[in-house]
Amino acid sequence: MTTRVAVVDYGMGNLQSVVQALRAAAPDGVEVVRTHSPEAVRAADRLVVPGQGGFRDAAARLAEDGLGESVLEKMRAGTPYLGICLGLQILFERSEEAPGAVGFGWFKGSVDKLAGGPGIKIPHMGWNALELTSGGHPLLDAAGGPDTYVYFVHSFHAVPSEPGVVKATVQHGQNLVTAAVSRDNVMATQFHPEKSQAAGIALLRRFLTS
Repeated sequence: MTTRVAVVDYGMGNLQSVVQALRAAAPDGVEVVRTHSPEAVRAADRLVVPGQGGFRDAAARLAEDGLGESVLEKMRAGTPYLGICLGLQILFERSEEAPGAVGFGWFKGSVDKLAGGPGIKIPHMGWNALELTSGGHPLLDAAGGPDTYVYFVHSFHAVPSEPGVVKATVQHGQNLVTAAVSRDNVMATQFHPEKSQAAGIALLRRFLTS
């Protein structure tokens, strides 16, 4: 029996590297398809929502043709969801970057700009070591657990109103960066598994097989 994995393409960022990493991580019997079709999303067994770019554009494009609503339907039905970068940020209610734009609201809270400072570059770009919180998460354990180095590229990060949803953080200057969030069937990372070498492939493999 084939497991269908939909990589949701809403036109934000280079998704092909995510598709390639998922296919590299996938065992036999897992089919990875890049799609912008709500029907294909509804037919999927797992969803991956990547993306890089602006919160407002992401919210607008997901609102087109019912694509975002099909994603929410699957999330509410218990379908495993993995968000990456903007795919994490869009789970929140709003963003400081885009006043008035509305995210999925799956998690309460906002997406705020990282604070710069002497010697602290924004965007936060490069490798950083995870610190696990709230008991961690099986996908993070598969990646290597605490102190695992993963790759970031971002200027904004989630600030949840519900601290228990934060599963990992990293420190960047004065910023305690939300690196991963999860509740029930929904898990998302601010870092890029597809750019995080062996740790990222291990995380993706666990998502595809758990």
